[in-house]
Amino acid sequence: MSTTTSHTPPESEGQPEGALESDGRPERLIHDGATTEIPVHLLFRDDPDPLNPVTVPLKAAVVTRRQGTGEQPGPALPAPVRRRPLPEVDPALEERPAVVLPGAAGVLAGAFGISGCLATSWWAGLLPPAAVEALRLPASLGAGFGPAQWAAYAGASALGILGFGGLTRGRTGRAWVLGRFGRYRGTVRRTGLLWVNPLLPRHRVDVRLRHWRSEAMPAADPDGMPLRVVVLVVWRMRDTARAVLGIEDHETYLRECVEVALARVPVEPVEPTDGTGGEVPAAGDALTRLVAEETAPVGLEVFSVQPLRVEYAPQVADAMRRRQIAQLDARQRAGMLDSLLDSVEETVNRLTARGLVELDDYERKVLVRDLTVAFCAGRGEPL
Repeated sequence: MSTTTSHTPPESEGQPEGALESDGRPERLIHDGATTEIPVHLLFRDDPDPLNPVTVPLKAAVVTRRQGTGEQPGPALPAPVRRRPLPEVDPALEERPAVVLPGAAGVLAGAFGISGCLATSWWAGLLPPAAVEALRLPASLGAGFGPAQWAAYAGASALGILGFGGLTRGRTGRAWVLGRFGRYRGTVRRTGLLWVNPLLPRHRVDVRLRHWRSEAMPAADPDGMPLRVVVLVVWRMRDTARAVLGIEDHETYLRECVEVALARVPVEPVEPTDGTGGEVPAAGDALTRLVAEETAPVGLEVFSVQPLRVEYAPQVADAMRRRQIAQLDARQRAGMLDSLLDSVEETVNRLTARGLVELDDYERKVLVRDLTVAFCAGRGEPL
């Protein structure tokens, strides 16, 4: 008579080997990740030869979600945006400070000019006697206007006009772009009372931090559905020479760059959770990067391009609204069903744990059914 002995598998300190889950399947040790293939020659190989090293090209290991396990795929990553060649601007055209003087120099030059005109008038004998007495000047020579008097008068007048005509006030956040004979002469960013050569044409520009709220611009979601997007652009003029002289209209160029970026970057609106509207997706980083790269060569600095409002185009708005409402209703029903099942399970467990009832499988099913019907009737929810 033969005797059969059974061997019990060894157990670890914590969980026994080969433990089963509640549904009878072996318990998984790795829940979220998935392993990748490892070449066999990497597991069984000798020490590398230092004289003849062998390099094996390996593919990048990508951890993906397993198929057929009920795991939901993660959010789709946006497609990479191909870069276009950036516009080229004259490399010699670059902002540099212009030559300016303090305002006191202009005031002093203007005062000398006025004094020279008065002295020339006294020299020519054209100064009124009352003015001569008030200024306590000696009697004029009365030489009249000759070539010397005309030259002195012209020089004094020119000095006064240049002195007072070049006075200007520099403000914070404003700048002057100076040019002469079609050439760039410099930019004035200083503040206070200044003297700038009045013979140089000036173009005043705003260098403060500015924001621009666009009108509804066309865009598309990742599925190609047309959208209408309103964006907020925060920018400023970094290089006044390139922004003013290197391009015809920098504000129009900025607006068109935003439109091009919206055409290249898919905008995915978040579906509403309460029926009042959805939040704007995180597509602002890609928009900001594209617009900043496009506008940097022309002297504009873009800090942020953020969508403020995203809505579907009128031709698809009704269909997408019905789809969002259906998805919202499905989520609400799923949430209510989970809550209902938790309540039924808790009730049954408490009844059996306290020994109030003893149920077999059939009685348990009947009790669960009756409790489900009772809870649904109490909440007024359809089954």
